[in-house]
Amino acid sequence: MLHALSVLLLALGTLGFVLLLVQLGSAMRHMRARQLVPVTQPPISILKPLCGVDDDLAANLEGFASLEYPDYEVLLGVRDTRDAAYPVARALARRFPGRVRVVVQRGTPGMNPKVNQLCTLARAAHHDLLVVSDSNVRVRPDYLREIAAWFDDPRVGAVTHPIAGVGEQRLGAAMDNMYMTGNIATGMIAAKRVGGRPLVVGKSMAMRRVDIDALGGFAAAADVLAEDYYFGSRVQSLLGKTVAVAHRPVYNVTQQRSVRDFVARYQRWSVMHRQAIGVPLYAGELLLNPLALYAAALLLAPSGPALTLIGPACALKMAIDAGATRLMCSKRPLARHVAAVPLKDALIAYAWLHGLCARTIDWRGNRLRVGPGTVIIAPVASAESVPSRSSAAA
Repeated sequence: MLHALSVLLLALGTLGFVLLLVQLGSAMRHMRARQLVPVTQPPISILKPLCGVDDDLAANLEGFASLEYPDYEVLLGVRDTRDAAYPVARALARRFPGRVRVVVQRGTPGMNPKVNQLCTLARAAHHDLLVVSDSNVRVRPDYLREIAAWFDDPRVGAVTHPIAGVGEQRLGAAMDNMYMTGNIATGMIAAKRVGGRPLVVGKSMAMRRVDIDALGGFAAAADVLAEDYYFGSRVQSLLGKTVAVAHRPVYNVTQQRSVRDFVARYQRWSVMHRQAIGVPLYAGELLLNPLALYAAALLLAPSGPALTLIGPACALKMAIDAGATRLMCSKRPLARHVAAVPLKDALIAYAWLHGLCARTIDWRGNRLRVGPGTVIIAPVASAESVPSRSSAAA
């Protein structure tokens, strides 16, 4: 019985490798697509909620003040002036007057601190094409041009971007960046190109104000943790429009995350992800961690096929992750980071199991219970706190 189960796990793991190769191939084709050129360039408001000081925050924000686009503004939001990000934001606004503004939150419509800020930022924005961008993100100079080009098509209701992780200086950060690049980014692209199921990620989400208002405004997601998934899923189901996945990634800067922080982040993310997509689809995503399946097969039957295949499986997975990093980030990952891929995947499997069983998360210093659709059911403490450092956003 154990031998038969081991063989089944090996078969599932092999299928998982096929799926990862399909994802990587889809990403290669997607990235090679011709860059779009906008017919019109409508004015754009970039909404950036801040919460604490992310890795290299000043440089992240500065890149948004000098994009290659004729008419846009950058709104930097803070919950209040005690936030450690506030002086950084004020300094940038002084350097780029007329382009950058600092907006202090007014009102608390719900329990999601990011959405609370977005409600205030949207009211303060001057333009009707809104781009939501996280504070730990960097983009290419032509970032807004590609967004504008997609919105030339009236059938497009939202534009999102694949996420590539960069900047790692510690092992936990390297694991995070490699997982984000090799699994999440390539998975986003394959979900759209192969599965026809676009996934919107809040690191970069652009929508017309009229469409946001038609969905109830940002306040409609004030008690939802995964507000990006909330709006992205409704663009198609309620508005009848499509979600475009841009051809170029945005870069999520993670430098100093420890291995413990990496595990905590994906424990939290797994709970939210399972509640967003449901148990059947979440369970099926274990296929995208074939090393975990091969390792389970080896534990069940320590000799035979599993023992023979585990070494080549590790080598193949390291090659896939390294290839995704070279594709999305245009750089060769360090050998020691590639060697840590089996450990990374083991920790991701642990986080996946946690997400399958848990219903609560620790987020911004509070313990929250997450319901279906990532609705916040019962916060144990206040849903907001004033951080002195970055608060490990979900």
